[in-house]
Amino acid sequence: MLVVLGIVIFFLGLLFSIAWHELGHLATAKLFGIKVTQYMVGFGRTIWSRKKGDTEYGVKLIPFGGYIRMIGMFPPGKDEKFGRTASSSPWRTMIEDARQMSAEEITPEDEHRQFYQRSPWKRVIVMLAGPVMNLILAVAIFTAILMGHGLLTPTTTVQSVSACVVPANVENTEQCPAGAPPSPAAAAGFRPGDRIVEFNGRPYTSWDQLQLAIRESSGPVPVVVERDGQRVPLQPTLMQNEMPKLNSTSEFEKVGFLGLTPTQVLVKQDVGGVVHTIGGFVNLTVQKVVELPQRVPDLVSAIFGGQRDLDSPVGIVGASRLGGEVLSSDQFGVDDRIILMFNLLAGVNLSLFVFNLLPILPLDGGHVAGALWESIRRRFAKLVRRPDPGPFDTARLMPLAYGVSLIFIAYSLLVLVADIVNPVQLF
Repeated sequence: MLVVLGIVIFFLGLLFSIAWHELGHLATAKLFGIKVTQYMVGFGRTIWSRKKGDTEYGVKLIPFGGYIRMIGMFPPGKDEKFGRTASSSPWRTMIEDARQMSAEEITPEDEHRQFYQRSPWKRVIVMLAGPVMNLILAVAIFTAILMGHGLLTPTTTVQSVSACVVPANVENTEQCPAGAPPSPAAAAGFRPGDRIVEFNGRPYTSWDQLQLAIRESSGPVPVVVERDGQRVPLQPTLMQNEMPKLNSTSEFEKVGFLGLTPTQVLVKQDVGGVVHTIGGFVNLTVQKVVELPQRVPDLVSAIFGGQRDLDSPVGIVGASRLGGEVLSSDQFGVDDRIILMFNLLAGVNLSLFVFNLLPILPLDGGHVAGALWESIRRRFAKLVRRPDPGPFDTARLMPLAYGVSLIFIAYSLLVLVADIVNPVQLF
C-alpha cells in the first residue's frame, strides 16, 4: 500500500509541476495582452475542461506534459496575410500547414493580440516564465529542506573502515574477493569513531578538504586521529585505486585511496550554504542533461537485462516509482522519507528548468533563441540604416521542430520501456 501511495503522491506532484510550469506561460502571456485559447495538463483526448473568458482550462488523457495555446505564434509569410503558397516541397508544405493552423484561431477582433506581434523582450519573458516557475519551485523546496531540516554533511569522523581494496567500478560484494589487499586504513589500524585531526602534517576540520588531500596522496602518510579523547598517530600507506570522479557516478579516475567512510550529520544551512548547494545541484543537472544522448546505449542495455545506473534518465513512470520506493522504504523514518520525496520532486523541477532552456524548437529555449535573434537582426539593421527585417519567422523552423519532436518521443519511449522492465532502484 505504501508503494502505491508513494507512486500516486509523487505522480500528483509531477502533474502539479507541469501545471505550475504552464501557469508561468499563461500568466505572462495574459499580462502582455496575448490571447490564450487553451491551458492544458496532458496530451490527447480531453478528460475534463472548463472555459473561463478566452481560455479553456482542462486535463487530458496522457499525462506526459502540458501546453498553452497562444494565437499568432507565427508571423504571416512575406507579401501575404496568412495564405498558403503553391509549392511542391514537403518542407514548404509543412511550414505553410503550421502557419495555416496558427491562422485558423485568429478572428478580426483578435488581430492585435497575437504572440509574434509582441516585442522580442516580452516574448522572451513569456517563454522563460515556464522554466523559471520550475526553478522557483525547486529553489523553494531545496531552501526549505536545507534551512529547516539540514543537509547531510560528511565529517572527519570515521564511520566505517573498508576491509580490502576493490575498484569502485567493480560490483560490490559482501566479502573481499580472493587476492584483494587489505585497505590502507584497515592495515594501519583505523577504527570507527576515530576523528582525523591531522593528515600529512596538516590539520583538517572539513571532510571536503581532507578528501582532496587523500585523493592527491600516495605512499606512507602520517595521520593523527583523536580516539577516546587521546591523540593517536597512525601511518597508513596509501595506494592508487579506481574511484568515481568528484560529483560524478559514471566517470572514474585513479586517485589516492585510504579506505574509510566518513560519518555524516545533518547541518542546517545558512543563506550562503543554500546558494552554494543549489548552485552545485544546477551544475550537476546541466551536466546530466548534456550527457543525455550518451545514455542511449546504457538504456538499451538496461532493457535487455544490463545494469541500470542510479543516475540513469527516468521519465514520469520511473520517477513516480522512485516515489513509491522511497515512501515504502524501512531504512528511514517517516520524516526522512517525506524529505527525500520532496528532494526528488525538486530535482525533477530543476531538470525541467535546465532541459527547457535548450535553444532548440519545440522547447521554450528555441522560441527564446528566435526572439533574441530577431532583436539582434533589428538592432543591426537600425545600426547600418537598413529597413526593418520584421519578425523572425519561426514557422520556417517547423521541419526541424518536428524532427526534434520525433527524437524526443523516441527517447521518451526508450526511457519508458527501461523504467518498466528494469527500473532504477535507490535501495
